[in-house]
Amino acid sequence: MTGASAPIRVLLVDDQELLRLGFRMILDAEPGIEVVGEADDGAAAIRRVAELSPDVVLMDVRMPGLDGLAATETIVASGAASKVLILTTFDLDQYVYAALRAGASGFLLKDVPPVELISAIRSVASGEAVIAPGATRRLLASFTALLPNPDQAQHQQNLLSALTERERDVFYQVAAGASNAEVAVALHMSEGTVKVHVGRILAKFDLRDRVQIVVLGYESGLITPSA
Repeated sequence: MTGASAPIRVLLVDDQELLRLGFRMILDAEPGIEVVGEADDGAAAIRRVAELSPDVVLMDVRMPGLDGLAATETIVASGAASKVLILTTFDLDQYVYAALRAGASGFLLKDVPPVELISAIRSVASGEAVIAPGATRRLLASFTALLPNPDQAQHQQNLLSALTERERDVFYQVAAGASNAEVAVALHMSEGTVKVHVGRILAKFDLRDRVQIVVLGYESGLITPSA
């Protein structure tokens, strides 16, 4: 007989105590999720990640002192196993885009319904990433459109030439925001096979997770808002 799986350990980072309290109440009521600590700015978040090694960090963006973007960059660069989920009041926030590029595993709006918050935490903890097809695509489209890339055609060719034909199919689907289950249906393959292809794509481009596949797809111009 096997024991119960360990709870998902969450660190809450927000400069507003009432928001932290609200998130804590939601998460403490959910079986299998444990809030192990809180922080009110980026510097404290970095210290708490080092002390507690949480599975998931819910990270506010705009905080006094060290903001959530700088904290995310430091946490990711440190090699910590903790995954960062960005929290923002705005769905078109340039700081969120930078955080995704830095290695955050996705982002949520602060008014996210509790069921979606819990689902996002579970997804990220299991190695997936939160890619909201609407808000994230608008965000990426807004800021990648401003990135100068005179060698875009060559960049696209270099990316595609590194992938097998099947990996290209998976890349396009994931970069457009599809989940593994959606990719499996669209390409008529098992979710296990999709995961293998995603893993190979991540390794070839030295990416942290599927959110960075989305960012790469938009930055390269291989994916556009209409995708």
